[in-house]
Amino acid sequence: MGRITLSQVTKNFGTTNVIPPLDLEIDDGEFVVFVGPSGCGKSTLLRLIAGLEDVTSGNIAINGNDATNIPPAKRGLAMVFQSYALYPHMSVRKNIAFPLKMAGLSQNEIDQKVNAAAEVLNLADYIDRRPGQLSGGQRQRVAIGRAIVREPDAFLFDEPLSNLDAALRVNMRLEISELHQQLKTTMIYVTHDQVEAMTMADKIVVLRAGNIEQVGSPIELYKNPTNLFVAGFIGSPKMNFVTGEVAQKYNAHTIGVRPEHLVASKTKGTWKGTVGVSEHLGSDTFLRVNVPGAEEGLVVRAAGDVQLYHGDTVYLSPENKSRVYKFDQNGLAI
Repeated sequence: MGRITLSQVTKNFGTTNVIPPLDLEIDDGEFVVFVGPSGCGKSTLLRLIAGLEDVTSGNIAINGNDATNIPPAKRGLAMVFQSYALYPHMSVRKNIAFPLKMAGLSQNEIDQKVNAAAEVLNLADYIDRRPGQLSGGQRQRVAIGRAIVREPDAFLFDEPLSNLDAALRVNMRLEISELHQQLKTTMIYVTHDQVEAMTMADKIVVLRAGNIEQVGSPIELYKNPTNLFVAGFIGSPKMNFVTGEVAQKYNAHTIGVRPEHLVASKTKGTWKGTVGVSEHLGSDTFLRVNVPGAEEGLVVRAAGDVQLYHGDTVYLSPENKSRVYKFDQNGLAI
């Protein structure tokens, strides 16, 4: 069981309120991702759940039991940090075994659990090496292994991949997702990378300034953002926004169109502009087009073989009206 409920939880640091009253339900077995820009409160919220920070007010329940004032070690949760936090003088085996040794398990039980975790994480061949002899991805797997052997009700991941290079991040993303499928244990994962959020989560919690802006599945947030902030944060490249006369034609204060929902033409379209930058990436070409009413220009995701370059005149149109998102003067979706 790994059901976690936050009820009117707040957190103040001195006179600064970083988490206003917040309610959140995390179901047993869910992979939930907290996402948002730096300083939005996502790591603080994770630390409140873990018990590493005290709540200022409100209640945290784990499996229906009040855990608000329970020490971290007794919450049945396991946390994986960004920094790995491995003991450099210990072997992989001893690092993974450490929490079990502290819990007083027999050597036979420890060996069984450590060997099982090493198999699941493909660490069996490195079991007697020290952290300094491992790659960044392998060290992160050791840190996860140390959490697995505790058999927690939920895993808490605090930006665990931010120290890895791009290729390793992709591999570890897949490995953690596969691990969730195997263990079927609740996982709460903090990241500022919305690509990680979109590819890994059952449910995404979008945070800004400690407030929950929207909660939903990745596809729900992508298709139905409730406001400008979520619309601009979810999706890569981010949604284009246009104001002024063009938006007014749609009876909106601001309209948004995703780069993949814009069609580029050399002859006709809704907007006439000039190609500023053309990035050819093989399967895709990203065009940044300078258009009146769009301060940052419009980004278009076009086919890889499109023949448009810097300085070319181009016409852009939404695929269809359903691909145009409308927002009122308060930034709320219409």
